Amino acid sequence: MTTITQDDIRNYTAEEVAHIVHLAKSAAERASAEYLHNTLKGEDWMPCGFASVEISGVRANSRAGKVLAAAGMRKTGGYWWWNNPGGLLVQNVDCKTEGARAAAQVLRDAGFEAYAVDRLD
Repeated sequence: MTTITQDDIRNYTAEEVAHIVHLAKSAAERASAEYLHNTLKGEDWMPCGFASVEISGVRANSRAGKVLAAAGMRKTGGYWWWNNPGGLLVQNVDCKTEGARAAAQVLRDAGFEAYAVDRLD
């Protein structure tokens, strides 16, 4: 297994980071939809809440930081892929969290320090 270092992340091209974000979004969409259909059986019921991905260790003036910002992520200490990376139009926090976890895993696999976070509404 190859270990990806911070130097590797700094050397990603803008296109590579954009592709990683695209893969993470696709994974989040799939995971959210699967959770909604397989676990919730299509019922969008309580608990309501928010789920996001936090990405640490990326400087705002780096190529990766600029692409993350262009993708709509906010920089507040780390980068935040705010509320519902899967984009599924539901209120259920568990469904959103599954998407955030999937997106964070793709980002971690690419060497980013990424975590899913959630909170109830």
